[in-house]
Amino acid sequence: MRVKPTTSTTARGAVKHPQKRLATSRERRSKDRETAPAGETAARSAPAGTRVHGAASSQLDKHSFVPLYFQIQERLMELINRGEVAEGDLLGSEDELSRRYGVSRMTARQALRGLKEQGYAFSQKGRGTFVCRPKLEKNILHLQGFTEEMKQRGFRPSSRLLEQTVAPADPELAQRLLVAPRDPVLRLVRLRLADGIPLALETSHLALPRFPGLERFDFGRRSLYGVLRERYGVRVGWADEVLEAVLAGREDAHLLTVPPRSGLLVITRTVVTVEGAPIESVRSLYRGDRYRAVLRVPATSLQ
Repeated sequence: MRVKPTTSTTARGAVKHPQKRLATSRERRSKDRETAPAGETAARSAPAGTRVHGAASSQLDKHSFVPLYFQIQERLMELINRGEVAEGDLLGSEDELSRRYGVSRMTARQALRGLKEQGYAFSQKGRGTFVCRPKLEKNILHLQGFTEEMKQRGFRPSSRLLEQTVAPADPELAQRLLVAPRDPVLRLVRLRLADGIPLALETSHLALPRFPGLERFDFGRRSLYGVLRERYGVRVGWADEVLEAVLAGREDAHLLTVPPRSGLLVITRTVVTVEGAPIESVRSLYRGDRYRAVLRVPATSLQ
């Protein structure tokens, strides 16, 4: 004997299956979020045009002595260093990273915090955590020109010449350069770029009585210290530097492509030759989101 499945009918005669209920659209969306990969979920919630990144592999070594948060951090840093994640891309949230790697939100939070502390990411309230390039370390004990420094770091340096004029030295500048007040000085204002990105704004003054004809060179194309070395035989001995932190004014912020009142690292320097003659007084404004000053102090009198 064949037994028919038990069914019931409603008042209108429709067949009803009490043990099989169709999922609502809200339940289907919830289930999709639970089963979708973290990166896919993030992409749905990210603003249009923003790329979202998690990690190349979700496999962590949970038997390793290396903490899980550090493993996640290292994998994300590897993606950034390889260029697979671009500056400005949105990283996964704490929830997304915790699901992807099978870790707690606290562990995912530690990984993101580590990236931000090392300069690989920054957070914007209500928007998420975004990729940025790590800060360049400015060794203030090592005297080096911008062009040489950027080439050593693997960047393509360039300069945008904003001003090249001859003006009389004011009393303060004359004292720094050891020239008479109102002696002619060359004033150079240059925007310094690496891979096309503005990093620093430099204002230099050089005493023309020491370097006759220097004003005729195009320092939008030529290296200042290359010319001083090759044409005038200058050998740099040392420099006196003063470091300060300031907030960017509207014009400086516009040139450096940062928001007004952003933090800037300011280095005021007087460059001196091996013979003891000051040759340049320069004030450099470095983007605070790109630079940090480092200093190694020898243990001379610490007990």
